[in-house]
Amino acid sequence: MPGEPPPRVVVAGGHSAGHIEPAMNFADALRRLEPTAEITALGTVRGLDTTLVPARGYPLELIPPAPLPRKLNRALLQTPGRLRDSVRAAEIVLDRVRAEVVVGFGGYVAMPAYLAAHRQGLPIVVHEANARPGVANRLAARMTTHVFTAAPSVRLAHATAIGIPLRPAITGLDRPVLRDAARRRFGLRPDGPVLMVTGGSQGAHSINAAVSGAAAALRATGVQVLHITGPQHVVGAPDRDPADPPYVVVPFVDEMQYAYAAADFVICRSGAMTCAELAAVGLPAAYVPLPLRGGEQRLNAEPVVAAGGALLVDDGDLDPAWIETTLIPVLTDPERIAAMSTHASAAGTPDADLILARRVLAAVAEQRSTASRGLE
Repeated sequence: MPGEPPPRVVVAGGHSAGHIEPAMNFADALRRLEPTAEITALGTVRGLDTTLVPARGYPLELIPPAPLPRKLNRALLQTPGRLRDSVRAAEIVLDRVRAEVVVGFGGYVAMPAYLAAHRQGLPIVVHEANARPGVANRLAARMTTHVFTAAPSVRLAHATAIGIPLRPAITGLDRPVLRDAARRRFGLRPDGPVLMVTGGSQGAHSINAAVSGAAAALRATGVQVLHITGPQHVVGAPDRDPADPPYVVVPFVDEMQYAYAAADFVICRSGAMTCAELAAVGLPAAYVPLPLRGGEQRLNAEPVVAAGGALLVDDGDLDPAWIETTLIPVLTDPERIAAMSTHASAAGTPDADLILARRVLAAVAEQRSTASRGLE
């Protein structure tokens, strides 16, 4: 916006990493397009906001948390006093930073932000990363036409599918170029298939138990393993002869692009961000949806599974026998892995961050134009 004041944007995507990460990726993209943009994040003390947001370099304003029922029912209509307090706190923040637009990603923080923006006549932009929208975004979609989703199948009013905002380190990853360095980084061999195992930031006991239980079978077929256990469900590295394929166990990985570059295949949960990142880098996967919340994670994985880029296994069916009879034949078939990688890439949308940033800048420009006409 040459010659104009910097856009003033409030981002509401707090509490969980699944809401915070796409919000911060969007904010980074907005800064790339408009380096002077003034971006403020709303959050609460209940979630990961106070850890993840400052680490990305954005000012954080805290408001009281206002958890809501997940369904549009009578409990929602009986709005508790804490929601009113949270909306008032959000309005104070919007006034103080002179916000021109609110961009929400769902979660505890989004609902008060949407309601505060609506009361102040500010444009609202909604992004829904999950296959099944939460109540905050379903309500907000009735307040605005600026609604964006991860996939065309997401049912939300006025929705346009753009994908999920991701980090450039992921969307710009050239796996073949980084492969050798990435494998050296983890102590893996340059040749031979590598299975990456992860249960997300906290780990997953069922995934850890199934893969570690199949360690001998994986070793016998020449499969290397990079096992990211998470801090809560740590497993030990199995005993092995130095001549055996490496089985590397780490509690976490800070820069996931290296893990992705080292791997040929992944077994993991199917959170929205995980599915989006693996599709963006073209990694085939065996998705093990978290068996909670009515099967939301299964819905996240279904598009790439239907495209031929992934397998799907129920948490209750995952065990060492499934690894041996179903997964190992895939891991040891380079042609099938290559085909699945191509199909996974086709399901990815690597530029969602910039698309959303441009739409938000357009909303600010439209708001300014409307305000200018009102002064004439």
